[in-house]
Amino acid sequence: MPNYFIYILVAFLVSAVSGFVLIPSVIDFCKKHHIYDVPNQRKVHSNAIPRLGGVCFLPSMLLALLIALAVFGRVTGEQKISANPWTLMFLFSLLIVYATGLIDDIAELRPRTKFIAQVVAASLLPISGLYLNNFYGLFGIHEVPFWVGAPLTVFIIVFIDNAINLIDGIDGLSSGLTFISLSGFLYCFARESVWVYCILIAGLMGVLVPFMYYNLFGKPEKNTKIFMGDSGSLTLGFILAFLVVKFVMDNPRVMPFRQDGLLLSYTLLIIPTFDVVRVILKRIRLHRGIFEADKNHIHHKLLAAGMNQHQALITILSFEICYMVLNLVVLADFDITYIVVTDVIIFMVFHLMLDVVIHRRELLKIS
Repeated sequence: MPNYFIYILVAFLVSAVSGFVLIPSVIDFCKKHHIYDVPNQRKVHSNAIPRLGGVCFLPSMLLALLIALAVFGRVTGEQKISANPWTLMFLFSLLIVYATGLIDDIAELRPRTKFIAQVVAASLLPISGLYLNNFYGLFGIHEVPFWVGAPLTVFIIVFIDNAINLIDGIDGLSSGLTFISLSGFLYCFARESVWVYCILIAGLMGVLVPFMYYNLFGKPEKNTKIFMGDSGSLTLGFILAFLVVKFVMDNPRVMPFRQDGLLLSYTLLIIPTFDVVRVILKRIRLHRGIFEADKNHIHHKLLAAGMNQHQALITILSFEICYMVLNLVVLADFDITYIVVTDVIIFMVFHLMLDVVIHRRELLKIS
């Protein structure tokens, strides 16, 4: 049996090198054509920053995948590329989302146009036969029919895609949470010996390393800092959503039944998904449009509580890791419904405590 981890490492390194080569060129392109993320009242940065960093994600990932699989095939003589319907649909859907984000970064699309493109892209997966068909006992639900699972799949894909996009509010947050999630999915698919997806995941993880380097440590005054833009966040969100559906779907022809399939996938995306639900519920409670921008996301609240961007980043990433430890180690033997309810309570308590801190700071400013 070949050592697949070598090819996973090859994909990671190829993608990382590709990112370090491409990102400086993208920064120069943005400077030349004045493609910047301009600060406004809602954003936390104070300088105009190039915003096409995410353009590198898809090419670097695919390049790494092709090279790793080519090396694998040459060394072992095995052919690992299978063109099943949902693989082709996934790539086509991913190109739709990637192109939508890229056009939005350059020309700024209307939210409705982006939403329609996301729905179309997400709908192609159930059409190809990939959809959520089992809830693994969540709220007492197990197998679900296609007519329920298909629209639910579209909703979840669009929801996760937007969750990753909306939480992209401070340096390293969206990319950091995605890197943690991808690490988890790498473990999940390696556990099931689905190695092609492991190589794909490693290829995406690799390019996130140079991006986070330039995003976190680049200097605006030296033109070495860059944001991922919608081309990046929508691409990351769509790939994560696809991995969720792929891993959760009960398909014995590909992977054996996994009782913890939903729990693993759900846990890896708790922070961005919970945060979007909380923000939307608050907007509804305040009779505001659910798509209306505000400064009520978790990173905004941590900044309002007195943290700087790096402290807020570390806090949120640590929060996600704590959830992973809690769900997969401490509560692993409990019913999934109990785990979800516990997670929601913890998230609510965290924000209530954060609200108290923010309120006290506001009172101190007044006095």
